[in-house]
Amino acid sequence: MLESHKTLTPTNTKIVIPGDFPMHIGNSKHIERLKQYGDVTVYSTMPENPDDQIKRCEDADIVLNSRSTLTWSGATLRQLPNLRLISTTSVGLDNIDLAAASELNIAISHQRGNTAAIVAEHEFALLLAVARKIPQHDKRIRENIWEPDEGKHLFLKGKTIGIIGMGNTGMLMAKYAETFDMKVISWTFNPTKALDFPINVQFLEFDSVLQQADVISIHTALSEKTHHLIGERELNLMKKGSIIINGSRGGVIDTDALVESLRTNHLYGAGLDVFEIEPLDSDHPLKLMDNVVLTPHSADATPEGLEYLNRDAVDHIIEFLEGDFSNLYQPYA
Repeated sequence: MLESHKTLTPTNTKIVIPGDFPMHIGNSKHIERLKQYGDVTVYSTMPENPDDQIKRCEDADIVLNSRSTLTWSGATLRQLPNLRLISTTSVGLDNIDLAAASELNIAISHQRGNTAAIVAEHEFALLLAVARKIPQHDKRIRENIWEPDEGKHLFLKGKTIGIIGMGNTGMLMAKYAETFDMKVISWTFNPTKALDFPINVQFLEFDSVLQQADVISIHTALSEKTHHLIGERELNLMKKGSIIINGSRGGVIDTDALVESLRTNHLYGAGLDVFEIEPLDSDHPLKLMDNVVLTPHSADATPEGLEYLNRDAVDHIIEFLEGDFSNLYQPYA
């Protein structure tokens, strides 16, 4: 309980970054700000296993989680009796057992959409790359193969894009699509909030969006409700020859079902920045498919994106230590 915790001061606060590989925040100027508030330890390698992760954090009061691939199960959290806060550089929180954190009175902070424009730009770039087969043509030209594939590309103007999840990134994806004269339809958990967005979006039932869209773009967080939200049934509902884009979390799509839908050419193609297991195995079937464009969970990996993520993660720690709990994901008492 909170009463048993020590009072945190700059002389006794231990802050740990347990797996900063590749280097994300360890060489950021914001680390110097953080050092004014406690003893900061940065590990430039990923933990070998959960026991190694626990060992690195066993005395930590605060953890800065710079890699969403590092998970925080209830079993792990229960081995960290001093832990008061996990500050993440990610928007998604599917890698943290939030129920266990709440039970243990561990505060959680995450990103609130500052990189939305950066991520949406990347996702729209994936859409263009898939529709026009840009990576495939680049590869063939380098192999001295000149095949324009005339008549096999997709023209986006006048096509319908279905936005699944109209949060910050989904709204910007819709805005970019509108500039290409695409029709925008959407299904979202919170349509009332999304209705305030100043573009013409038609909100429909989930299945109707899948059936009507030429492009499906996924923008939902991963949770129990959204795990495999797009599975075999949903992919079969999509138009033959349509495209799916995912830059949210890999677990929102059933990978095996997606592979089959691409293999049979039910889908024209897919643009993916996230995967159920990262990194992809060396022999993963997605790597063998010519109708898929893959990027390594890098949608926000611009200099501006990394700056926003690093700055905000450190800001949230400093605010917490100064008694400002306004940016926490869940209540803290």
